[in-house]
Parts: sequence; structure tokens; C-alpha cells
Amino acid sequence: MRVTIGQINTTNGDYEGNVQRILNAIDRAKRDASDLIVFPEVTIQGYTSFDWFLDPDVVRSALDPLNNIIEATEGLTAIVGTVRPNDQPTGKKLYNSAAVIRDRHLLGFADKTLLPEYDVFDDPRYFEPARQRRLFDLDKKNLGVAVCEDFWNDKTFWKQRLYPNDPAQELIEMGAQLLISINASPFNKGKMGMRCEMVSHRARMANLPIIFVNLVGGNDGIIFDGASIISDATGKIIMQAPPFEEFIETVDLDCGIPDSRCLPGDDIETVREALVLGIRDYARKNNFAKALLGLSGGIDSAVVAALAAEAMGKENVLAVTMPSPYSSQGSIDDSIDLSRRFGIESRVNPISDAFNALRNQLDLPEPHVENKSTTERAVENLQSRLRGNILMTISNAENRLLLSTGNKSELALGYCTLYGDTNGGLAVIGDVLKTEVYGLARLYNRERELIPETIINKPPSAELAPGQLDEQSLPPYEKLDPILQLYFERKQSPEEIIAAGHDRDLVYDILNRVESPANEFKRRQLPPTLIISRNAIGIGRRRPIAHRYRRVPQRANVGRGASD
Repeated sequence: MRVTIGQINTTNGDYEGNVQRILNAIDRAKRDASDLIVFPEVTIQGYTSFDWFLDPDVVRSALDPLNNIIEATEGLTAIVGTVRPNDQPTGKKLYNSAAVIRDRHLLGFADKTLLPEYDVFDDPRYFEPARQRRLFDLDKKNLGVAVCEDFWNDKTFWKQRLYPNDPAQELIEMGAQLLISINASPFNKGKMGMRCEMVSHRARMANLPIIFVNLVGGNDGIIFDGASIISDATGKIIMQAPPFEEFIETVDLDCGIPDSRCLPGDDIETVREALVLGIRDYARKNNFAKALLGLSGGIDSAVVAALAAEAMGKENVLAVTMPSPYSSQGSIDDSIDLSRRFGIESRVNPISDAFNALRNQLDLPEPHVENKSTTERAVENLQSRLRGNILMTISNAENRLLLSTGNKSELALGYCTLYGDTNGGLAVIGDVLKTEVYGLARLYNRERELIPETIINKPPSAELAPGQLDEQSLPPYEKLDPILQLYFERKQSPEEIIAAGHDRDLVYDILNRVESPANEFKRRQLPPTLIISRNAIGIGRRRPIAHRYRRVPQRANVGRGASD
């Protein structure tokens, strides 16, 4: 059997465009004399369409786009992710389904059973779970189809499972001879390799080939990496789709030849590719051809400039440097130098006159580094908000996408200014820790010095007051970031983080700052954030703003009952 992967990049709600991509892939599969083509989850409507799935007109018209696809399948079988109406009087109005189409006939649907509601997922809000499973006859071969989460609950692979049942295993026990999994599995650091192991393991244990097709493309802050996989019955990977790009290619299931391509092994490289795709697709799908950012001479804006130039083309990126009375000449020079190295347009727009005029009008003091009062902090924020105002005005006037440059370490602890450096249409590195930002800078400099070493080596500073350094307000990043990583990405408790070797007082101080109402209030108003890790600051994080919850150190149980 010849099988084609249809790893395509869809846009939410673009039925016509998504169907055309499907039809183009079907044409390619026919030219390759393929027997079967497989597309990702909810290919027609777009998986991250969210509450559109609750709209009555979307429910009514859910199956209309299938007609053109069915007519195009002469001599071919296609598995297409879609939603379909629930015709029962109870339950959610839609199923998340795979349409199985063979030679211009709709054979039926395989509906999703396990509906995730963790992290960025909220399937139970929209979809009714499948009531049964079925096999499809494909050239006298029993075909089992699992929709995303239904494949991800293998008790022989996972140490801890979220659900008691395993729909994919049920299909295998029913007699499936070929298992297909259609997915919209977002990118997380290290996830591509894990998926490969999971697919290979299941194929080897069940002794049957598996076709695992994943969505690719950026949808708001969620990035789908593709990296689709076909394994033969021995667990050998005979096709590995490249990540972060559309891929339509055909392979013989019984070829027995391992795919010579392999997934990138370097996390920081995959992070770069994910962020570039996220910027490019967010701009393209929101009709922005050009971007801008504030370039401060610091590491964060330098890396965002590099990513933007790669994603959108250097000729489409504008960097604006806005020195205040406290900006060092070195930072100004570094900003201009970086723009020149990347070939992006640079403008210098000082804010000193406007800042001094407003400070005098409001009778505000000059800011100081030590023992800052709330008034002096407001003076610092005034500079950031003036810059944000300038950038938003340019964005409006020139129809440019404004890229926010704050990193995860700072945003987690509220080290940012609302309506200032948080302004923007997209938070590019809002899920990238400061130490990872340095890793990205070194990656860009791997072959030649694109980001000036003076930017990489200078102590981080917001330069909003004389002599200001980040370390006066934040713990050192090399101590802060490992704690944030354990807390966000692994969801570890304070005691678990302390047990990993981190200072007890520092852990509780950091976590209480993360959870403070003031900082949650700031994060709630951030632009959409490109997500590269599990449990990120972004659409998957749900915390109240108004609360009095505090992380309190536990007392040691020494000679007392557990209830004391």
C-alpha cells in the first residue's frame, strides 16, 4: 500500500482555503499513485477555532465542505479531519471526527472519544465524545482511525495516564491491521522526539503499521510543528516529515527502509524554528506584511529582531530605538549596529524631551535605583509608556505588526510595564526564559557575529534609572530560570523544587511573586504569546487576578502527628 502524508497548514475558519489545500494534496497523491492520503485533525475548519464551534451556523454547515473533497477522491482513500453535527437531542452539538472517504464515497466517520481539557485544550466545551468505535474496510484490510488524544493513552508507554480507557488499543483488539492517528498536537520543547518514540513503541507492541499525521502552522500563540510519522509493523520509522513546514509525500508501507531524515535534536534550534513559524503565520493570517519592534540595545529585542527578520524578511522589519536620559550611548550604538548587521530599517526617536516635559508638568522626581518610592517607579514606567505610545502610533500609521520583546523570566515576576514594553500584537519570546534567549543569540552567532557580542556580554538592564541593573530587582537568571522551568513546565510543588537543590527562601519568594495579583493582572493583558513549552504563560494559564493565595513554607514534622 502506498500512503501519502498530507501535513498541511490550515487557517481557522478559512473553509475555502483549507479545502483547496486538501484538494491540492489529493492531486499530488494521485500523481504519486497513492492508495491512501491522511490529513490532520479538524483540517477543514481549523482546530483552534474555539467558540466558533458553538455557533449554530457553523454547526449546521459543518459537513458542506466535504462535498468537494468527496468528489476529488476517485481511485483514492482520504482520511480528513473535520467536525460533524450530533443529531441526538442531548449532548454537545458537534463531534470531532475523521471522515473516511473512498473512491468518491463517504464510508463514515471515526469520532474522537477522549476530549482533553488541560493546558491549551478545551475539547469538552465543544465536542460530544464518541459512543462507539468501528473499523473500515480498505482493500480487505481492517483500518482503525483514532483522532489525536485517542492515540495518546497507551498504558505500556505512559507511566501515568489521564483516562481509564485506550481507544487505540480497542481498535487494535477489534482487529485493526493498519492504525491511523490524525492530530493537532502543539509544539513543546522535546515533544517531537517523544512522539516518535510513542508511535514506534505502539507499532512494535501491536505488530501493525501506524500512520501518525500532525497539523503544522501557527494559530495565534499555538504552534503546530507537523513532524508527522509513519512506522511499519516492526516499529521502524519509514517516513519522518520535516517539522515546521507543509509536507506532502508518499511512501510504500512495506518498503522496510528507514527514513534518513531525522528530527532536530537541539532544543534551542527547534525553538528558533517554532518562533519563526509562529511570527510568520501570525502575520500572514492577520494580513500583516510588515513588522516593527522597539530596539533597546539589550539581548531580548536583539533576538526578537533576528527572529522577525528571518520570519518576515529583513526588508519588512523596522527597528525603532527610543533613548531616554538614562540610555547609555553603548546601547544606542549597539541598536544601530545590530540593525545594520541584519539589514533591517532603523530609526532613532529620542523620548527625552517628551519625558522631561511630562515629568515637569506632573512635578515628578528623577528616578533612583535604591529604595524606590511608588512615585519614582511611576517615573520609570513613564519612559516605557512613552515608547509604547510611539510604537503603537507607528503600527497604526504604517500597518505594521508590533512585536513585543519581553521574555518569560521577566513576565513571570511582573518585571514589565503595562501599556509600555508589553504593548504589541504578538509576544514573541513571552514563553522563552532569559537563559534561553541567550541560547538563541548564540545560535544566531554560530557562524558569524550577527548579534554584537557587546549586547550579549553586557549586564541586563532596563535603563530606566541611573545605574539600573536587572539583578537589583530580580534574582540572577541562572538561579531564577531553573525554578521557573520546574514550576511552569513540570508543575512541581515548592517542596519538590527545593528537593531538586534550590534555595528554600528563594523558591518561595519567586513563586509568591509569580502568583501575586498585580503580576497576574499584568499577564492577563499581554498580547497573544507564542507557546513553546507546556503550561506556558498564555492561553493555557488560568489563574484568578483577585486572590489571597500564598505559597507558605511547610513546617517540618518532627515528633508530631501529621494533623498538627
